[in-house]
Amino acid sequence: MAAITAAMVKELREKTDAPMMECKKALTEADGDLARAEEILRVKLGSKASKAAERVTAEGLIGVFIADDFKTGAVVEVNCETDFVAKNDDFINFVNQMAELVTKQNPADVEALSALPYGEGTVESTRSALVGKIGENMSIRRFHRIETANQLASYVHGGRIGVLVDFDGEQEVGKDLAMHIAATKPKALDAQGVPAEEIEKERSVAEQKASESGKPADIVTKMVEGSIAKFLKEVTLLSQPFVKNDKQSVEQMLKEKKASIASFALYVVGEGIEKKVSDFASEVAAAVSGN
Repeated sequence: MAAITAAMVKELREKTDAPMMECKKALTEADGDLARAEEILRVKLGSKASKAAERVTAEGLIGVFIADDFKTGAVVEVNCETDFVAKNDDFINFVNQMAELVTKQNPADVEALSALPYGEGTVESTRSALVGKIGENMSIRRFHRIETANQLASYVHGGRIGVLVDFDGEQEVGKDLAMHIAATKPKALDAQGVPAEEIEKERSVAEQKASESGKPADIVTKMVEGSIAKFLKEVTLLSQPFVKNDKQSVEQMLKEKKASIASFALYVVGEGIEKKVSDFASEVAAAVSGN
């Protein structure tokens, strides 16, 4: 039997938002396997155990820039330590200029972007100077650039969610698509774009839930397939109910508008980054010890 540590309980709780004692029980049942423990919690607690997927855990801003011809654009994430700095004018200007620089210079990666000439030196020297001026660390985390024969539209919500859409149609449709994506956060355009490992993870959870129903095998199979179909409908853009008219899907809206979408980029500040919580250690330790 693997030893269940406070760090393991903390990590599972941050991933799932499940109560600490439930995390400890799941880890014990899974013999310390974090991925298996997460599945166990999702079976027991349902959607409550997947809340962390929507949480934002780091500060910073998303910048988006589109060229005048609407054919080239980029979305960039730059992180900082506190929300206070994310509101700093110098920081905001740096983020927006990075999006423009990516659009115009097409660097291969963050390292190449950092080496580009900028200001009185390079992007990296400017970043370092800004760190010294503001007194807080910051880093360019990632970017996505699109160059298309169609056209681009974008939407940024509060500086924390940024969307870039490659589409064919009226600009209003592109803007609506970008706002819809920011609101619903789809994983892909359609089912073919959803990673196989994510579908298999959902299938595993669905099978465990269905098997506990006590129903015949053929009914269990139908329940599992129904769960997967529901999951794919919820996470794929074209199948989602359109936010401005939930009586039609996004695909139906596009057909009505004689428009189409080729791809999109969605960035959420801090997505996938864990922020340390300084006052959490004693609470976790007490849970692990059983007190």
